[in-house]
Order: sequence, then C-alpha cells, then structure tokens
Amino acid sequence: MPDWVTQGFNEYQKRLKPEIDLQLHEITLIKRNKNADITRLQQQEAKQISQALKQQPHVVALDSRGAQHTSEQLSVRLNDWKHLRKPIALLIGGPEGFAKETINESHEQWSLAKLTYPHPLVRVIVAEQLYRAQCILNGHPYHK
Repeated sequence: MPDWVTQGFNEYQKRLKPEIDLQLHEITLIKRNKNADITRLQQQEAKQISQALKQQPHVVALDSRGAQHTSEQLSVRLNDWKHLRKPIALLIGGPEGFAKETINESHEQWSLAKLTYPHPLVRVIVAEQLYRAQCILNGHPYHK
C-alpha cells in the first residue's frame, strides 16, 4: 500500500483507541492475469477469508448492493455492533468483489456509496467513517 494509505488508516486507528480496537488483517490477493478464471479466484479468496475469521465475528461485507448509511445511521449501527460483544469483521473485497459464498456467510452488507472506490482508499474511508460514527456517539464536534 502507498504510504498515504497506511498513514491515513493508522491515524484513525489511533484516534479510535481505546474505545475501538481497529485492526487490519490483509489477505494476499491471488495473482491475476488477463486469462484468469475470476470465479475460481473469488472462491479461493473466499476460502482465505473464511479461514481468517476464526473468532466467529459478526461479519459485515462492504458490497455495492449493501445498505447505505448516513453518518448518523452508521453511528447507530456501530452502537449496535458494540452491544453484540463480539469482534466485528469488516470485509473489503478484491478487485472483482466477493464470491457468493462470502456474501451469503456475512451477517450484513454495507455499501459506502453508489460510486466505486479504489480499494486502498476504502481502507481509509472506512476507518474515518468509524471514527466519525464514534464521535457522533460521544457527542464530539468532529462530525459538525
């Protein structure tokens, strides 16, 4: 990842502590070429994701068909997630999106917008939006 992505994510990760322990776990993308079997790649990535989710978390897949939230609505979701008292796994898919199995196994889907964003940017946007939602819950003026 470019330095700006790491720096942006780390900044919001730091701001979220100690209330939220935001951790990043990357799954290495399988090498693609112009003749790649996309369905097979998605299924292999689905297996990697499934293996990485060992703690039985509440899984939220970031997917264009998912629910869109205002910042205030996301703060309500964040509060709901906190009350689950289990880890929350926010999944950002690969270039072709998720395999059907991953979507089916997720507990919910979240769409950031109708726009498509580059995956490195999504990492920073998600971290910032979680921070914004936490600020709303705390009555902090960051959201204004």
